[in-house]
Parts: sequence; structure tokens; C-alpha cells
Amino acid sequence: MADAATIRAPDGATGCLVLASGEVVWGRGFGAEGQAVGEVCFHTAMTGYQEIMTDPSFAGQVITFTFPHIGNVGANPDDVEADGPHALGMIVREDPTAPSSFRAVERLDGWMKRHARIGLAGVDTRALTRRIRTGGAPTGVIAHAADGAFDVPALVAMARGWPGLEGMDLAREVSCATHYGWDGGVWRLGFGYQPEGASTALGTNGEGEADGSTPAPFVPSEVEGQSSPKPHVVAVDYGSKRNIFRHLALAGARVTVVPATASFDEIMAFAPDGFFLSNGPGDPAATGEYAVPVIRAMLATGKPLFGICLGHQLLGLAVGATTTKMFQGHRGANHPVKRLADGAVEITSMNHGFAVERESLPDGVTETHVSLFDGSNAGLAIDGGRAFSVQYHPEASPGPQDSLYLFKRFVGMLAGAAR
Repeated sequence: MADAATIRAPDGATGCLVLASGEVVWGRGFGAEGQAVGEVCFHTAMTGYQEIMTDPSFAGQVITFTFPHIGNVGANPDDVEADGPHALGMIVREDPTAPSSFRAVERLDGWMKRHARIGLAGVDTRALTRRIRTGGAPTGVIAHAADGAFDVPALVAMARGWPGLEGMDLAREVSCATHYGWDGGVWRLGFGYQPEGASTALGTNGEGEADGSTPAPFVPSEVEGQSSPKPHVVAVDYGSKRNIFRHLALAGARVTVVPATASFDEIMAFAPDGFFLSNGPGDPAATGEYAVPVIRAMLATGKPLFGICLGHQLLGLAVGATTTKMFQGHRGANHPVKRLADGAVEITSMNHGFAVERESLPDGVTETHVSLFDGSNAGLAIDGGRAFSVQYHPEASPGPQDSLYLFKRFVGMLAGAAR
């Protein structure tokens, strides 16, 4: 018999989202049964749900997908950005259907269950998105029980007891355990993933983007400033997406990945030509406790440095700027960013809940990009130096490829440093 505190869901409901405010959103559960607590956010991408769920930057978060048809192309082993999902769960409008894609190997709900992730369908995601936009990203518990019985007061208490992402260092939890060399290339239809520089590199349009042409050999000399052997970048993994390393390799770099907590001496033992700071989850100020001193030592070498997302925020902290928690964050594949050097607008993929405060940028640091959604900082560069970073994801996956040129630019800087 159910406990007296247990509330039976409305007819047909086997899942719910319980917010710290006490609000309950009922729906139909899928994937794994159980419960998980975290920050509830929304994501506007129309595709790429596997990449989004496996992005380590989503650790500690439940994703509300604004696009109603999630799951219709199923799941496969290629469309992932890590060894498994890092997002706690997903909230969708329509029940995931049987997949319609020649690449699918299983249904999304089966993939979610296999990876112990909870899904909630049948939710008015437009209303929930408006709730987040007006009230900020709330703390909530996503729960799934086949019998439809939920201890709602206990779930409310769980939501209220969660400390929130502010002050939370999640990078060390999702980072690699030890260093390794990366040699994987970008995905190619008919070939899958193969080491970059192998004989089946895709045809490109000159910016490293697939153009649909017949696969052709990748020619390293096409990269600006490319020299032989390949310039070597040490990438600090704060929770990186694999597609970042794929595009560094595609641009002509040799990549060594090290854990988030690697010391400066450990990094320099690899004799890098430059440094890369990856994306990742959590509060940059918390991760910065151990990351910022290492980044400042990197900057003192004068070698090129490139940061993305959390890496951008950590670079900002390292040069004396401050970061702040955003009201609702930026998460989607359609975010316009203005490049201040020439006024060009790039459509970008974003996933972040913290931002660098532009007013805090010190002398000698230039703001390079701004979000056209809310005017927040989206890029910086150190004057006269060789360090720069962006708040968005130029590697996409999912998302537009307007900003892939940044990898080419960075590897060109690495090649110059290697001479």
C-alpha cells in the first residue's frame, strides 16, 4: 500500500516534474524509472538531441526541448559527444515514436533507459519554457514511476534541498581521468569516424565544412600556416565535447587531452605549441579555484591559447574579469552573435548558464563578440597577445557551422608558434 504522503498521478500519468516552488507538471514517463534533481532549462535546437544529452556541459540539468518531435530519428552510437549522457533527463511535448532513419539502431526511449536517464512526455513545453523565461531556471525533480505513484512532498523537499549550480565545481566530475592522444576525425557518410588525415577525409568547402562532395584526401597544407610535423595543442578537458577535438584535428593539429586538474608542469611536459580550454559544466568561479592559476601560467608562456564556453569564462577570470549566473542562460542552435571586428553576424550553438561580465574586462582585454539576443559578452581577446575565447560552440554538433573558421585560425597560430 502506498504511503499516506504518496499522491497518485492523474489518469495516464506515469511521470512528473516537481519544482522547488511546489508546482507539479504531470506527464508520461519514458526511459528509466526513478528520480533526479537539478536545474531545469530549455533548449531550442530542432535536431541533435543525442549530442545535447551527451554534452558534459549539461551535467546537473534537466533539458526541456522546445521542438515538439524529439526521438523521431532514433538513436545510434555515432551521434554522441561523450561516453554517455550527462544531462539528467529530458522533457518533451510528444511521446518518442519509432525511429525513421537509416542510421538508427534503437529507439530513443530504449537508449534513455539503457543509460539510466529519465524522460517526461506529454508536457506543454511552450508553457514550461515561458515559465523559465519569466521566472528564471528553476530547480526541479524529474520522476518516472510506472505505477503512477509519487511522494510529491518528498520530491518538493528534494528540489528545495538541492544547492544549485552556483558555487558548484562539476568539471572535475566529468573530466577525463588521465591524459590521452586524440586522433579521431569528423564523421563522414559511408565511413563513420576515422583518424584525421587518413585517406577518407571528406570533401570540404575550404573552411573545413562538409560540402557533400566525393570524399577526398585531407591535405594539411590547406590550413593557414600549416607546417610539418603537425603543431601540438594540449587541450584541458573541463567536460569537452568530442567534436571540438575532431575539428582541431581536422584543422591540422596534433591533440593531447589532459584532465581538468592537470598542473602547469604536467601540461608543459607534453611540450605543447599552444593550449586549448574546453567547455564544461558548473560554476566557473568554483572551477577557477584550481584552473585559473594554471591558465595564468599558460598565458605567461606567450603561446597561443583558445577557449570555448567554460574555457572562455575561465580565461576571463584568469585575466581579472568576473563571471555571473545568468537568469535563464543560453541554450540552443540558433543564437546570433555579432563579431565586433567587422560587424558580421554568426549564427551559433550555445549552452551556458554563466557569463563573463563585460564591465569587468580589464585594460588590455578586448571584447570581440556579443550576443544579439541580450547583448551579453560572447568573446574576448588579449590585446597584442595570442589568447582568445568565445562563449559559444564553434564546433556545433548540433548547430550551424558559421564559426568553424576559429579552429583554422587557432591552428594557424599554433603552426607559427611551432616554427
